[in-house]
Amino acid sequence: MGKPDTRRLDREIQQTVRKLEAVRNREMWPLDGRERRAVLGALASGSYRITRGNSPATAERRIETAWQSAETRLVAEMAALQAERQRIVNEAATARAAKKSSGWW
Repeated sequence: MGKPDTRRLDREIQQTVRKLEAVRNREMWPLDGRERRAVLGALASGSYRITRGNSPATAERRIETAWQSAETRLVAEMAALQAERQRIVNEAATARAAKKSSGWW
C-alpha cells in the first residue's frame, strides 16, 4: 500500500497560504466579492469624508474590519484543509495497519 494521495489538498493549502499572505499585505486579488465591495466602499466613504474636511475614522475601522474578516475566512479555510488532509493520512495509516495485522505473520 502506497502513500495517501494528498497532492490536491497540498496544492490547495499552498494556494490558501499565498492568499493569506496577500491579504496580510493588503492585496485585493484574494478577496471575494463581498469583501472587495466592503473595502472599496469604505475607501470611497473615507476619501469623501476627507474631501469634506471630516475625520475618516469610521471608514478606517470599516476597512480594517473587512481585512480582518478576509483573514479570518482564509485561516478557517486553511484549518479545514489541513484537518481534511490529516483525516486522509490517518485513514491510510489505519488501512495499512489493518492490512499488516491480518497477514500471515
